[in-house]
Amino acid sequence: MTTAIPRAFPQDFLFGAATAAFQIEGAAHEDGRRDSIWDAFCRVPGAVINADNGDVACDHYHRYGDDVALMKELGLQTYRFSTSWSRVRPDGGAVNLKGLDFYKRLVDELLGADILPWLTLYHWDLPQALQEKGGWANRDTADLFTEYALTMHDALGDRVNVWTTLNEPWCSSFLSYTAGIHAPGHYSVEEGVLAAHHLLLGHGQAVRELRSRDESLKLGITLNLTVAEPVDENDPADVDAARRIDGQFNRWFLDPIFRAQYPADIVEDIRKVDAAAIAAWETAVRPGDLETIATPIDTLGVNYYHGEYVGGREPVNPPIGGDAPTDRPARSPYPSHEGIYWHERGLPRTPMQWEVQPEGLTTLLERVWDEYAQQAGTVLYVTENGAAYDDELVVEGETKAVHDADRVEFLRGHLGAILDAAEVGVDVRGYFYWSLLDNFEWAWGYEKRFGIVRVDYDTQERTPKDSALEYSRIIGARAIDLESARAAAVAS
Repeated sequence: MTTAIPRAFPQDFLFGAATAAFQIEGAAHEDGRRDSIWDAFCRVPGAVINADNGDVACDHYHRYGDDVALMKELGLQTYRFSTSWSRVRPDGGAVNLKGLDFYKRLVDELLGADILPWLTLYHWDLPQALQEKGGWANRDTADLFTEYALTMHDALGDRVNVWTTLNEPWCSSFLSYTAGIHAPGHYSVEEGVLAAHHLLLGHGQAVRELRSRDESLKLGITLNLTVAEPVDENDPADVDAARRIDGQFNRWFLDPIFRAQYPADIVEDIRKVDAAAIAAWETAVRPGDLETIATPIDTLGVNYYHGEYVGGREPVNPPIGGDAPTDRPARSPYPSHEGIYWHERGLPRTPMQWEVQPEGLTTLLERVWDEYAQQAGTVLYVTENGAAYDDELVVEGETKAVHDADRVEFLRGHLGAILDAAEVGVDVRGYFYWSLLDNFEWAWGYEKRFGIVRVDYDTQERTPKDSALEYSRIIGARAIDLESARAAAVAS
């Protein structure tokens, strides 16, 4: 009988969980908050499953104290949350002091519980009034975002040291302005590439201005990244499909941030399908923009959920699923998508139809470290990683429980993948499970549950799932039984 050997995490490794303002806060029209693009999008017929919205969500706005107490009970060392632009500077205009006061109270509660606040300035909830002026396709939005960032620093700069500018700009550009799946739900290649550039410009400007105020701040951005693999590495069509996915998903954001340039091959790929979009984008990229975008950062957040297995020929048995949960029309978020097909490779899948591939996280961290972060002196954190499963609440005597074995193994497997990356020299210093709470899952509404804590949306009762209890044990031990995690992953 082989005894599994626990493997320890470095002493400075941070264990946390993540949420986003619109997905949990509720209080959508309280204390001066006004509509974001997601409030408006939720009212579009067919845009969100069951016409769900964020009006109440997890009622975190009123229950934050209990939620922080739960974080402390689980042993979380850090909490990644976003602030709502629509709450702090409604309509993108004057500062709303009541909105700021909420985040002051939240940060004070976290610090009182000895939990490090990890603040994300933008997690997709652009004020609707700014969208009506063009949204992220309008360059002015980058300047207004910088003003908002400085407002948050004025309020919290003495208590918050870690600042993330944007969460997943791929989603808030291509998925939102080109695919029509996320708010504002547009179908324009031109708007997608313009939004991506202005998001990155706003990021660079905010980093530059925040650093000029306080050099001790830890500043960064969070990108959702993937591993694009060709079905056949010897087939030029398959290799080209993987190149285009990698370029439009990963390099379109990594290259400007770390190399002050956009990937030339992808520029030409998009030009072939929409020359007018690239012409507008080339006009929008002004002298000095790329140098601003490449302002050095301290941290890069890596969000990883699954990889991409693609080829240049249509599969006989294509995978099912996708990112569009409703019957509302959707287009590809990839401007250059013709001749790219997703293939099945027999991996386990979550109810979102996302593959479960922990080793992909190891591959991704190694690639980002070797090709980008190491040379720049930027530290990596896994800022989102999680899975939705069809959890069931059970009553056992006088207690309630959720036995989410699949999520337990998902958690263990991906923490093991991080250890594998660290073992070969990747400087990765933290992990944030997505998500702390079940919440409003964008176009999926309340249909999918990602949390390690179950939320009863009728009563707002919180029930830690088995995954929360396992995560708490791992944090307490600062170690994981990696061999068992690998065996479980193979068995699943």
